[in-house]
Amino acid sequence: MSDKQAIDFAEVDRTRPIIRTIYFSDLREVLVKGYRDFDALPTHYFMLCIIYPIIGLFLITFTAGYDILPLIFPIIAGFSLVGPVAAVGLYEISRRREEGLGFAIKHAYLVYKRPSFGALITLSIIMMVIYFAWLGAALIIFDQIFGQAPTSIATFLHDVFTTQAGWALIIVGHAVGFLFAVVVLALSVVSFPMLVDRNVNATTAMA
Repeated sequence: MSDKQAIDFAEVDRTRPIIRTIYFSDLREVLVKGYRDFDALPTHYFMLCIIYPIIGLFLITFTAGYDILPLIFPIIAGFSLVGPVAAVGLYEISRRREEGLGFAIKHAYLVYKRPSFGALITLSIIMMVIYFAWLGAALIIFDQIFGQAPTSIATFLHDVFTTQAGWALIIVGHAVGFLFAVVVLALSVVSFPMLVDRNVNATTAMA
């Protein structure tokens, strides 16, 4: 059966997956397997990982161009909130290698052929919503603490690192960012790999 036929006729498995207990020995095993994946095709991982910082640099340039200095760090730090989306290609490579299938670099971008690709899109949109919510929260925090936009990069850096308000911004911002990170971790650490591996819906994967 072709990939297209598999997608057209595969029914979503609505059975709730069994949750198993994870032990330290399991963590060691997956770290070893992860290293073996990297060792088998390091260039694949480097090529995919290069895309991630390039997008980050683009976002920084875009932000600086519009002189929204207070959002530069939230954009850089918050971009990791959508990191699980960028890792989907790596999950697909690992899945194919584990099943003894071909794992050329092109296969990382063929994840759209997975039966649960629609659920992956849904979950990716949720990650993007959380990311933009974080940016909104960061802007509100800055406005509440400083109340006005900086006039230059030097002034901004001086105010952030040498004033009481600046340190309050750092502490409060990181605390709120931590909460966003916990939410993303809870929603994505299992769900994205599961959606690559199984034909389930987004709700089941997140639950």
